This record gives sequence, C-alpha cells and structure tokens, in this order.
Amino acid sequence: MSLSCPIRRQLLKGIGGAAVVSLVPTQAFASRSTQGSRFLSFYNIHTGEHQQGIYWEKGGYVGDTLASFNNLMRDHRQNIEAPMDKRVFDIIYQLQQKLDTDKQVHVISGYRSPKTNAMLAARSNGVAKKSYHMKGMAVDLCIPGLSLKDVREAALQLNLGGVGYYPKSGFIHVDCGPVRRW
Repeated sequence: MSLSCPIRRQLLKGIGGAAVVSLVPTQAFASRSTQGSRFLSFYNIHTGEHQQGIYWEKGGYVGDTLASFNNLMRDHRQNIEAPMDKRVFDIIYQLQQKLDTDKQVHVISGYRSPKTNAMLAARSNGVAKKSYHMKGMAVDLCIPGLSLKDVREAALQLNLGGVGYYPKSGFIHVDCGPVRRW
C-alpha cells in the first residue's frame, strides 16, 4: 500500500518538525512551559511591602500579578513605577527552583529611574551609568536563610544573564542582559 502525495508530505513535515524540535534546548521549553504555574513571593526591604502570587499560569503571564510585582519593584526614591522585563521573574523563578526553595525573595533594587541611577553612580563605583535597572531588566536581591555565595553560584549555573556579587552589601544582582559576571 502506498501513501498518497499529500499524506506523504504531511508525514515528512511531521518527522522534519520533530527533528527540529529535538535540536532546541530543553531549557527553552521549560521557561515557556504550558504545564503548571509559577509562584513568586517578594519583600521590598526599603518600603516594607510584600507581594506574592502566581505570575505564570496556563501557558501565559498573569497581568494582575505582574502589575503588583512592578509596583513593589518601583524606584522607591522617586516613587516611579515601570514595567519589569518578564524574563527577570523567570530568572528568579528558575533560581529558586535550582536552590530548591520557595522562600520569600528580598528585593534591594528593581527598577531605577535615570535620576536615581545617576545619584547612585555618583556615590559608588559599583553602579553602572547605563544600568539594566533603568530598563527594568535587573534586580538586586537576597534570599534570607540561604548563603549569598550559594545563591550566586546557582545564578551563575543558570547562565541566563548578568550576575553580580556584592557580599559586603549582602546581595546579588541578576539581569536578563548578556551572560556575564562580576
């Protein structure tokens, strides 16, 4: 029995598609999984605010939860809110998965306005003049109860963006820019 041309073409397309899919890294599927949900809990050390919720569910981001996270991560010095890049939340979620913890993440700095960033850069050599914080693409954080060194190591192993280590200040920096470390 021979297959007709349209059926044969569909079969070959299916096999070709399966071959292409097998070449895509599994991490890409994990970060866009339609299975389950993703929960995060935050505490802003400067404002004392807490926010928690499911930010990813049924294959998509949950707008109300992201809005509450954006508010918590606002520039508290200027009281200016900006949308955070969703990949930042994915990095934090994957970091918690790697560390096998669901402990609340303490936010030291999320979004920074250009005015705040310039003020901080004038005070310290450790603040980039073109910081990813100004683009909503970075968070400085710690997870109480976990070694800062372990959190840094886990972030580096994710290989998902920039990782800065500030042991004297008690936090790490993660961003969704190019992979690099300092």
